[in-house]
Amino acid sequence: MTPRYAADVVTDERAFAGLGPQWARLYGRCGTATPFQSHAWLHSWWLSYGIRGRLRLVVVRHGGELVAAAPLLRVHRPVPALVPLGGAISDYGDVLVDDEHAEAATRALAERLFAAARTALIDFREVRPGGAAERVHDQWSGPRRRVTDSLCLELPAVPMADLVARLPSGKAQRVRAKLRKLSALGVERRVVPPDGVDGALRRLLELHRLQWQGRKVTTEHLQDRFCEHLVRSVGPMVRSGDAVVTEFRLGQDVMAVDLTLVSRRLAGGYLYGAHPGLRERKADVAVMLLDACAERAGADGPATLSLLRGDESYKHHWRPEPVVNQRLLLARRRTAPLMSAVLCEAAARRYGRELRDRRRESADRGAGGGAG
Repeated sequence: MTPRYAADVVTDERAFAGLGPQWARLYGRCGTATPFQSHAWLHSWWLSYGIRGRLRLVVVRHGGELVAAAPLLRVHRPVPALVPLGGAISDYGDVLVDDEHAEAATRALAERLFAAARTALIDFREVRPGGAAERVHDQWSGPRRRVTDSLCLELPAVPMADLVARLPSGKAQRVRAKLRKLSALGVERRVVPPDGVDGALRRLLELHRLQWQGRKVTTEHLQDRFCEHLVRSVGPMVRSGDAVVTEFRLGQDVMAVDLTLVSRRLAGGYLYGAHPGLRERKADVAVMLLDACAERAGADGPATLSLLRGDESYKHHWRPEPVVNQRLLLARRRTAPLMSAVLCEAAARRYGRELRDRRRESADRGAGGGAG
């Protein structure tokens, strides 16, 4: 007999830990997966940020093997909802679906999620276009909505020389000069082996704190729980090829450390720390980091270099392609009012951001007029 597709909800934390090997195989068979859906990342996130009793892993098995998984957390505010594990420190959220079982496994996953939506909204945040959660959205039989989420900027995964060639000639010449400056300073980079990752990550966070001292910084990056999560998750990810940690040295001194996350389709610089002394020596840290990331581009590597979330001006120097993540809202008739409440809140937040941006632009124009 042909094995059937059996869906279940895992709520036990020890069972989540034990899913590691099967989860890793499923992750490897899901072409749309990003590193933020790896077991090492998600289970470590749960240990640092999870709330006891709130774990909801919707899983689908075929012949005993995991063929789909939606890693979710039950929340009560602002409305009762199931949201992806990984939270705000993860740039992409998604489900995993085995490519060889895509249609049947997605259908079984959607049916089990539909049962879970009886009392809660399903709220998939930060889904990259083309993500597996879009298949669930397409098969959903109840109320559903798709709205925009964060902006990401992406470059083709090509060698640095090709990235520079995409720039206008003046900018390209300046980048080449910055690369020569890094070489003249004697900046050397080294990929950290697995047994050195823990120490390198702690050094990264020390340098990150130092480089942002006295300036506005993402405060979560300074918390002990974030450090514990990063150290716990990245070591296994380096060993499995889902992450690369690179040190940049001047002589014997480690002046910068970069963490790049890697999947089949994309590689993205997640976090770095750089000593202020590099900038004092006129070293362009952004060029240095992108050069290291681009070095991993190749015929068999990912097709995209993601600059991840954020619309910072320095990213636009490279002429990236804007790619907008999706927020997929799924409900049943009885939970449709929850969806309406979330949509209203999202619209209010969007309006507030637009109003703030307009005021900022108006203030900048006023300052420019006064200077003239």
